[in-house]
Amino acid sequence: MNIALNNRARGLVAVRADSGNATEILNQLNATFEAFKEERNKELEGINAKFADVVQTDKVDRINAEITTLSKSLDEVNAALAAIKLGGAGGNTAEPEKAEHTQAFNQFFRRGAEAGLRDLEVKAKLTTQSDPDGGYLVPEETETGIDRVLGTVSTIRSLARTMSISTNTYKKLVNMGGATSGWVGEEDSRPGTGTPTLREIAINTGEIYAMPGATQSMLDDGRIDIAGWLADEVSIEFAEQEGAAFATGDGVNKPRGILAYDTVANASHAWGKLGYIATKEAADFKAASTTVSPVDCLIELYYALKAGYRNNASWLMSDATMSTVRKFKDADGAFVWAPPTSAAEVATILGKPVHNDDNMEAVGAGKFPIAFGDFKRSYLIVDRAGIRVLRDPYTAKPNVLFYTTKRVGGGIVNFEAMKLLKVAAS
Repeated sequence: MNIALNNRARGLVAVRADSGNATEILNQLNATFEAFKEERNKELEGINAKFADVVQTDKVDRINAEITTLSKSLDEVNAALAAIKLGGAGGNTAEPEKAEHTQAFNQFFRRGAEAGLRDLEVKAKLTTQSDPDGGYLVPEETETGIDRVLGTVSTIRSLARTMSISTNTYKKLVNMGGATSGWVGEEDSRPGTGTPTLREIAINTGEIYAMPGATQSMLDDGRIDIAGWLADEVSIEFAEQEGAAFATGDGVNKPRGILAYDTVANASHAWGKLGYIATKEAADFKAASTTVSPVDCLIELYYALKAGYRNNASWLMSDATMSTVRKFKDADGAFVWAPPTSAAEVATILGKPVHNDDNMEAVGAGKFPIAFGDFKRSYLIVDRAGIRVLRDPYTAKPNVLFYTTKRVGGGIVNFEAMKLLKVAAS
């Protein structure tokens, strides 16, 4: 191993997440992973020889932590690039009413001038409510900017399917099967056949809010991009709240998270519950006294998903869990975790993309630290059309606060398209 890799192994290479050079970070990541594999193999040789080398284990853990940092740095750079490509809010000159509303909203945001703004909302067809509550609807381009930024920073939102609705609830009928058919001859009788069973799925929206503030002097600066500033400030708060709800929310005035549904062993899977594969140990991926590989449960989870869903499936877990999985090898001695193949891609496990979300549970008895599935077919996020802003220049003088709200819901719409890994004895 050369000097550069030795430096990385000792954790002496500084990681610059703000370098903006995704290719450079990817090259560092690949080199560091090669160092990790070499040192991990040495660690395993000692373990197999029943010689535990604490120094070697510490070295592996430090390189592993550096890989996690580099991976997150690459994700941050790619997210920033994605946000730039998506762009901020631009003027809308195609529809005069919306352009007029945008101009009026800008004046309201900067000066508090409300004259005619409510009527302009109606003219611009921004709301279907006849008596809307406090605040004013942001222009469509501003709302789009907020949603786009949210899509780059909220992990589950970036994986799931999203749709905009104009009511508080989204309802969908799911065909549970039950229809039958049969073969008959030309003159044979046609007996009645079974009728398909339909089940309704309803996703309610809850209100999420953020309250960024700015000084009046900043607002007086005509060069400030109000839409861009609001999207940037609000998206951070919204993303944190949404991220937690999409993972663990109980569905009461908030989305229902993927870990809030009833679960069942995959062999006994039934609609309305998420199927899971259990590990071989009640507190870890495997028992130290067994010869069962910890990769076995991942492979079993992989194939628990039907082939039609595996094509577009991905893994979801926390950074800490990924750090553990990164050490696993398959039966051929190859590491199951692999770095991205290009700067715009993500790491893979068993050839499928893996995404990080620290809202996922940690490894522990009875916990569900890993999800695997086609999230676009399994989880649906519904956004109630219209983000409102209430201007408050009094509460925190000399700052002006902007109480910003939106309504969002989420839930599973296809229980076959996602599986969980449960840390428990089989």
